[in-house]
Amino acid sequence: MAVSAVDIALWDLRARLLGRPLYLTLPAFHDQVPVYGSGGFTNYPVDLLVTQLAGWVEQGIPRVKMKTSRYPDEDPARLTAVRKAVGDEPLLFTDANGACTRKEALAWAWRFREEFGVTWLEEPVSSEDVTGLSLLRAAGPPGLDISAGEYGFVLADFARLLDADAVDCLQADVTRCGGITGLLQVAGLAAARQIDLSAHCAPAVSAHAFCAVQRLRHLEYFHDHVRTESMLFAGTLDPVAGALRPDPAAPGLGLELKTVDAAGYQLHHSSRSAS
Repeated sequence: MAVSAVDIALWDLRARLLGRPLYLTLPAFHDQVPVYGSGGFTNYPVDLLVTQLAGWVEQGIPRVKMKTSRYPDEDPARLTAVRKAVGDEPLLFTDANGACTRKEALAWAWRFREEFGVTWLEEPVSSEDVTGLSLLRAAGPPGLDISAGEYGFVLADFARLLDADAVDCLQADVTRCGGITGLLQVAGLAAARQIDLSAHCAPAVSAHAFCAVQRLRHLEYFHDHVRTESMLFAGTLDPVAGALRPDPAAPGLGLELKTVDAAGYQLHHSSRSAS
């Protein structure tokens, strides 16, 4: 992750020195990245859950995701409330964060799809359980994509998921997988296997980086990251018609630190002289 941060900073610097937006210094296949609204934590009361997901739909984002499976007995009521609030058209995604056993995940996969029209089930079992993911992909209902990959750090992590036929859509986090340099390698793997790649979080960086992903699916427009980025940086992007579009006139990532706002979060290190 430290390597990822340095790599992203160097790509940003390179683009700024060239006076170009970062995405146009990459082998860009796209000039925008579709997003899905993400949050829907399991500890939210139902009214907050519904307000958050319906709010994204009202903003023109046609895909929303909620967390499930920590308190499975509560999930049917939560899903029912969300589906009623957003309507039938928006795509509804779920994320179990690896909370289920294989048998539990398979049962819920069918129920998610048949009762609530869910089209995306993320990490139904641990991402380390590539055999379980593969079994769920093979035995789950048509129209429900199994996804994982946000905890991929090195290229072999992604190759392992692809070799096992474990996912319908691979995920990658540019802040974990070696930065933009690492992401380009993952994108090549996905393209070679004809598997789509979805961006995990970090929308300010991912909006540029994933323009270079040929098999792009979408980007997780994650509530907490959106809030934090807008608090600390000027130049963050807002979705337009369900997608983030990097500014073609802004060099690098197009971000500037809000120095005054960020000052309260600065770390101060004391130094000692050697004795």
